[in-house]
Amino acid sequence: MSIFYEWPHSAAFGRVIPKSRIYEHARAGARLKELFVREVDQIIWSHKLAPETINLPAANQVREIQVFQVKVRSLELDHDVLRAIDKAVPFPLLFELLHDDRIRMVAAYKRPNEADTARWVVGNYFEGDWQPSDAVRAPLPVVLNMGALYEQLLAPLVAARVHDAVGSTYGFGEAPQAHFTRDYEATIPLLARIAHADQVRRQLRKVEQIEMRLKREKQFNRRVAINAELRVAKQELQQLMAGRARPDEKNG
Repeated sequence: MSIFYEWPHSAAFGRVIPKSRIYEHARAGARLKELFVREVDQIIWSHKLAPETINLPAANQVREIQVFQVKVRSLELDHDVLRAIDKAVPFPLLFELLHDDRIRMVAAYKRPNEADTARWVVGNYFEGDWQPSDAVRAPLPVVLNMGALYEQLLAPLVAARVHDAVGSTYGFGEAPQAHFTRDYEATIPLLARIAHADQVRRQLRKVEQIEMRLKREKQFNRRVAINAELRVAKQELQQLMAGRARPDEKNG
């Protein structure tokens, strides 16, 4: 699942960003510079979504949203590259990765540090699917301010994490995607949805680790015990999917 947006012409920026600028702001070491050289062809500051460009008022934590296009050399990109760009730009970012005739949307939830508002906290990255570069783009969501726009732009990527990780692997069918209904998105804050997606990811990893132990184990009695552990872990995963965000995290 992936949604691409028709960025308004009024927000077009179209400025190429030299890698050296990112190195400087991110204090890049040798490994990070090597990643940029090996994996990135070009970085373009594509669009600037701001009150003056899209006629939408700023919010406390989101005054502008920047869209960066990153032309990559392969279908895989180390998230440390994106994190370095995020560190260099003091605004929430949305990335469009471009490779040949394909495109992918990637973003992490980004917010000002509560102790030092000059610094930013960048969460884990959410990835959409690779799509043809001429994929149909949707209009921007209709919202009241920049903060709500940021949440709406991130929401499909958050939903995709759960759907892609669990749906095809453990036979949930459409359940993970259906889980993120409009009612759910309207009532559960984005941070709680992100926390829930991370819970599902951790539980899925736990299930996979138990499965690997089961494959390696040869003793019958221990296989029986591991199988029982695996059933419990899968049940907990199903409960997470059915239970949505836990009540104590809705204000996260």
